[in-house]
Amino acid sequence: MDRRTPQERKRLSYLKDRRNSYGENDKSSRRNIRRNKAAVHSANRRHEHLVLAALVGARDTGGAEAIADRLYVKRPKRWSKAADQPLAEAVEYVLERRVRLGIDDAARARQRIHRIHRRLTRPH
Repeated sequence: MDRRTPQERKRLSYLKDRRNSYGENDKSSRRNIRRNKAAVHSANRRHEHLVLAALVGARDTGGAEAIADRLYVKRPKRWSKAADQPLAEAVEYVLERRVRLGIDDAARARQRIHRIHRRLTRPH
């Protein structure tokens, strides 16, 4: 395997490294992902339990089929994590935000953003 140059490593870092853009602490994200998945699964189990509890009380087969159909009418809830932002996009956003807030000079920020884009497009 060939060694990567520092420029190539930086380019790959801009492309592959990710930053949490959801707006919450990355440590709390780890906890909240588990919490959100658990809440969705719990809601699905609750729905199934309510429908099946009504099915247990039914004695006629027609009513049982109707209740069984009710179980599959509602699509189960799902939750998926939104993908984090590539590092290049995150850095570009921070530079643009600094200009908007008057912290940084617009020309200087444009140069830095241009440098990021140049590093992404030019393979070394």
